This record gives sequence, structure tokens and C-alpha cells, in this order.
Amino acid sequence: MPPPKGRPPTILAMGGGGFTMEPENPALDDYVLGLAQDAPLPRICLLPTASGDGEAQIRQFHATFGSRSCEPMHISLFRLGSHPVPLRETLLAQDVIYVGGGSMLGLLAVWRALGLDVILREAWESGVVLAGLSAGAMCWFEWGITKSLGHPAPSPGLGFLPGSMSVHMDGEPARLPICRQSIADGTIPPGYAADDGVALLFRGTELAEVVASRPNRKALRLGPDGVEEQLEPRLLATPDRFGPTPEIAEYRRVRALTAPQAPTAHQLRPRRPRRRP
Repeated sequence: MPPPKGRPPTILAMGGGGFTMEPENPALDDYVLGLAQDAPLPRICLLPTASGDGEAQIRQFHATFGSRSCEPMHISLFRLGSHPVPLRETLLAQDVIYVGGGSMLGLLAVWRALGLDVILREAWESGVVLAGLSAGAMCWFEWGITKSLGHPAPSPGLGFLPGSMSVHMDGEPARLPICRQSIADGTIPPGYAADDGVALLFRGTELAEVVASRPNRKALRLGPDGVEEQLEPRLLATPDRFGPTPEIAEYRRVRALTAPQAPTAHQLRPRRPRRRP
């Protein structure tokens, strides 16, 4: 069933972190699910487009969310030819759409070619929570600082949120100077920058909260004329956890034991034909 109409348009933009960067720390992923806690069993869909539908990202997503009180799935846009999916119907039925990291330029090119830019705006406006890290965070803004071309450079996004965003402020420090310079010369509008492990929560188009998965994380609001404001993240704690109920945990455990195992990286490699003696 579609998400409740009363849920406000919501976007969670992570500078980094989550299941691909902090698999041992569930704080941000639990917070993502908590944004849809009005649903008895939230439906969460991964769009791994930015990684080229990378198998590692998909496996880690299901390993992370498969034991939680939710219904996880993913859509591989690069494999629609062999695994067709009704995109609009499927995405509008979700409670959360989680976008992984990778190439922001590649992500947006594929989305626009398939009409996902229009579908995702409809989903957002109807109450589906949009979440993502790195490219999956910057894509919602008017501009981001991408490394898709091998070096940090401004790139336009979808424009659901006004302004710009720069990610991995601590892990990839070369991005922030480019962001500052681009704001100063008017190439991109003022916006935000965030460390790995920091997430910006937007209700509608307004910043509602800044949270962090671990202490000593930072986020900045980057204004015109070099004016900057440090945003103090709230450290996520036990009440923010969204773990499985015992019944769901047992169901997931049994299903994991009986479900076919995903192929390993070794199994995915094409086999070389045997030479005849």
C-alpha cells in the first residue's frame, strides 16, 4: 500500500556513512527506518544506480536490512532488460527509497533517461522518504560537488532541495575548497557540507535536524561572502534505534537459512572454457 498521505516530504542527506561505510555501526540506517516508523513494516528500496548496480553494495544492503523490521528490496536499473520492474508503481509503494553512493553524473544520466527524476519527485511529494549518502545525498540539491570525472567539480542535481551540498568533508577534504570557491564566484548557490557519519534531515525544503552516528562529527552551512555556520549534530543514541521485534527477527533468520544464497564474487566471474587435451 502507498505511504500515508499525511507524511511530510522528507529527505535525509548523508555526507557519508550508513551500511556501505559503517557496516558495524547501525545508527544512521536505524534512523532512516525510524523516519517511516508510522508504517507497521516499512518497505525500503535500494537504488544502487550510482555504483553501476554494484553487487557488493546490493549484498551489504540486504545483509543490513534483512534482519530488521522492514521489507527490503532493490531495483537494478542496468538490468531492467532481463529483470523488468514497473518503476513508478514499485517506487510509489515504498516507505523509504535509499540511494547508494558512486557517480553522481552517471546516476542522474540513467535516472533522467528512464524518467526517474519525475517519478522520484512524485514519490517525495506523496510522502515516500528519500535517503542517500554521497552521490545519493547530493543528487537531491540544485548542485553538488562530484568526483565523477576524477576530480572535485560542481555538478547540477535534481533541485528538489534548494542550494548545494558537499559530502565527505573529513574523508575527502579536496571537495570543500572547490565548494567554497564555487559559491564565492557564483557558480553554485550557498548550501551545506557534511562529514562522513553526518546526516541532514529536511522536512519539505527546510533543514529540520542534523544527526551523527559517532561523536566529533561536523557539518557546515555555507553562506555567501564566505560566511559559514557550524551546525552541531545530535549524536544518535538508543532511542533512535529501529531494531527488529523478536518475531520479525526469528522470521528473518529462518528465511535467511532457507533462501537461496546470493552468488559470491568468485561465482559471478565468467568461467574460462576448458581446453581440450
